Amino acid sequence: MKKIVIYGLGPVAELAKFYFDNDSNFEVVAFTVEKAYKDKNIYLGLPVVEFETIEECYPTNQALLFIAVSYSEMNKLRERKYLEGKAKGYNFVNYISSKSTIWTKDIGENNFILEDNTIQPYVKIGNNNILWSGNHIGHHGSIGDNNFISSHVVISGMVHIKNNCFLGVNATLRNNIT
Repeated sequence: MKKIVIYGLGPVAELAKFYFDNDSNFEVVAFTVEKAYKDKNIYLGLPVVEFETIEECYPTNQALLFIAVSYSEMNKLRERKYLEGKAKGYNFVNYISSKSTIWTKDIGENNFILEDNTIQPYVKIGNNNILWSGNHIGHHGSIGDNNFISSHVVISGMVHIKNNCFLGVNATLRNNIT
């Protein structure tokens, strides 16, 4: 099993651990946050290490990283942490629910795709996105980087979502728009 360190100590990090533990071939071995936000040494039974020195405990050749931060600052906080992890040399893992229907292989890294998503053929998904449960992503569309798509969103065919967008519950986007 490949080892993962999850960035974050909030509800999204807790959910990420649950999903990785119950529906993946990865092993969560620790959590990480900056020293200024580290208020505990153990979270959900695992060690919490300082992000500034994460490489000392979990070198880049021994662990993957997953940024589990919600849509704070229109996804800019998650984007910053992802880029900081890249600068440290980490590779990232996706969580893609086995309970989703995925008809594309063109998916970047550090994506959190929960259950009951339908992603049709020829869709391109960038890096560092969260697709909550129950969405429909139509054919020949694209989702850029650092987006948050909440539950039950319908994105029709040939729709292009740029970077750092938030789509709320039950939003519907008609076809052929950007």
